[in-house]
Amino acid sequence: MRRARTLPGGETARTACARGALRRGVDEQTGELLPQAVLAERIGWCADLVSAMATEVTAAHWNVADVAVLAAGQDAARRRLPPAAWMALRRLAWAVTAPDGVKVNDRIVRMAQEQAGRSLRSAQWRAELTAAVLATWPADLDKRTGDEWDAVRQAAPAGEHLPSSVIRSRTRQIAAFARKHDRMPADVFELEAAPPAARMLLLAACDRQEATIERHGTDPRRALLRLQLPVRSDPGSHRDWTWVACPISLPPTVPPDAVLHLPTLRFQDGMVRADLACTHAVPRAARTGHMVALGADWGLNTLLSAGAARLHDDGRITALGSGGMFRAAGVLAKQHRLRRLGERLQGRADQYQRISDGRTRRGLPAAAALEAKRDRLQAEIRALAARRSNLNDSLAWSAARWTADQAIAAGATVIYVE
Repeated sequence: MRRARTLPGGETARTACARGALRRGVDEQTGELLPQAVLAERIGWCADLVSAMATEVTAAHWNVADVAVLAAGQDAARRRLPPAAWMALRRLAWAVTAPDGVKVNDRIVRMAQEQAGRSLRSAQWRAELTAAVLATWPADLDKRTGDEWDAVRQAAPAGEHLPSSVIRSRTRQIAAFARKHDRMPADVFELEAAPPAARMLLLAACDRQEATIERHGTDPRRALLRLQLPVRSDPGSHRDWTWVACPISLPPTVPPDAVLHLPTLRFQDGMVRADLACTHAVPRAARTGHMVALGADWGLNTLLSAGAARLHDDGRITALGSGGMFRAAGVLAKQHRLRRLGERLQGRADQYQRISDGRTRRGLPAAAALEAKRDRLQAEIRALAARRSNLNDSLAWSAARWTADQAIAAGATVIYVE
């Protein structure tokens, strides 16, 4: 909620996110109507500038010392770093510079610093996990002993709750590096290259000088996003930036009285998607005093099993009905089929890559037909990964909706999930 607003007793503020789309815009300087393709192109020019700057600063500080300093949350003077990533990078004097001949305002630089700072902060956990696996390297890669499992879990961050598959995958990654280079990596920053920045705009790092969002005056289901965008891919002066107004239709999950925050703009299937954050008041969740509760548990054959129970005044607990099960055998079977297909495609692409590398080592020219096949396989792999991701999202939403419906039907005021 707004900082000046005081919530009544029994309520608290909740921040949620909803999906929207930018389908058109209006250039406020010329009055030109920008169709979806033109709007996506101009936002893409801005995102390309931000991504290039963020990638540069991430690569410059992709090392143990800098990531540890950022994750520690203190600067050289022992002062606490700000929670916003872009402010933390400025406190540490990690500068971001625009490409030569390109003019951007300070808010564009902020978005680049915010994206780079988030990426560098997230690397600390991977660095600690890699260091733990290296320090407790097992004698047999195929099977760790009980003592070796205890040692790596004790050394890893929150290792007692870490899935075994995460440790195994990190071990395989290190083993592959060792086979290729005939030595062990020093840390995760040698094991992994600096990640490229995503092509998106984190408008939350900006203020009113770069972007604003407000509801429509008469229709609460509509909002207007205004932001500065370049008119060319390489803006050479501030005159190459103009304000663009983009109407957004708010999804029904956004309450009419919710406070809207600046969204994150990203690209999906040639469209500009907006991750709309909003804050609204909700009843404060009580830790005690519940009389009817719903318990849910995960399973292998059955994705979710749930049952309601009632707490009586004398302390007895009785079950309400026989419970229910959320089965998704068809969806899970499709997921397994897609996973197996992806593994086969990746194996073929790796084989083409090995053949191409072998020709390069022998001094032979690259085979154009082979590279074309590999590129087609990589495109199929990316499309398959998108299908799996969409299927996972749909399954998660369906399971969450089913659980909430079970609680509503039973009159439960709390849900317990193992």
